[in-house]
Amino acid sequence: MPDEQFSKPTPTPRLPVIGKPVLGIESSCDETGVAILRWQPEAPGQGLLAHALYSQVKLHADYGGVVPELASRDHVRKLLPLAREALKQAGLTPADLGGVAYTAGPGLVGALLVGAAAGRALAWALGVPAIGVHHMEGHLLAPLLEDDPPKPPFVALLVSGGHSMLVEVKAIGEYRILGDTLDDAAGEAFDKTAKLMGLPYPGGPALAKLAEQGRPGAFRFSRPMTDRPGLDFSFSGLKTQVLLAWQHSDQSEQTRADVARGFEEAIVDTLLIKCRRALQATGTHSLVIAGGVGANRRLRAELAAAGEKDGFRTYFPRLAFCTDNGAMIALAGAIRLAAGQHQDESVQVHPRWDLQSLPAA
Repeated sequence: MPDEQFSKPTPTPRLPVIGKPVLGIESSCDETGVAILRWQPEAPGQGLLAHALYSQVKLHADYGGVVPELASRDHVRKLLPLAREALKQAGLTPADLGGVAYTAGPGLVGALLVGAAAGRALAWALGVPAIGVHHMEGHLLAPLLEDDPPKPPFVALLVSGGHSMLVEVKAIGEYRILGDTLDDAAGEAFDKTAKLMGLPYPGGPALAKLAEQGRPGAFRFSRPMTDRPGLDFSFSGLKTQVLLAWQHSDQSEQTRADVARGFEEAIVDTLLIKCRRALQATGTHSLVIAGGVGANRRLRAELAAAGEKDGFRTYFPRLAFCTDNGAMIALAGAIRLAAGQHQDESVQVHPRWDLQSLPAA
């Protein structure tokens, strides 16, 4: 085969203008998400043109957790069909896109590489810029997809399967981590505790649903690390308390629900105490809640009530955008592309990635 077929010059990306659609790809773990968003600074909530999501829950249910190799293979199968579906929803063709954003980390390296390779290849073929997005920045900015978005400065509570983090947000891209996970994150503690109690996968939502049937005060567990200064989180000890309480109980269905409620109340109270501390420490009056645990009903209700009492405003993304999704990646990527940021043609991912290392947008 002639060598010239391998030596074609790399197209020079044309920087996007505000209003040009951006394709967002999320593939960090066990959900494949694709979305198309037209970034409008004055009304970001009105710019979402399409989003499609495929969850791998059934695929991993037999194993009681995510199997990385299976996750990567399923992203390969689902990503391009979802991209076609999103384009069809938006009434667009690939040629209409002004840029591509994909999750570059943190996450499972194989899963990240699927999205990054597809995103980079598409951007190269179209001659448009591409940007690798920090997964947690996507979550942090998800409330901007709503009609009444928060404006910096604010404090963000990012609570997901792998992270429990409090972040001071001075501006987009200017982040200071106030508190982080020392061991089990809140979402991880939900899933592990549910598994210990024999609940089906995924355990977190199942435990939260069961807790609604529990009796208040039947079980009271500690609120980890709230008896000392600081904003870090640690939920591994709470998980052990719940296990011991369950093992020494009659293990009836009502007791299962009571233990679930006691556990959920402990998680929610701990998060609430830390949020109040973070707001006081920063002197801000706006709180953003994002990540999968942000869909928890008790957490949303308690934080909203605390805000009315203490005088701070709480912002949540809609439930569909609490868990991993392509819309949050499209949004974060569109903001950075509109600021002139983009990356070269190499495919790079970061399974571990410090949020504070990001440049200002």
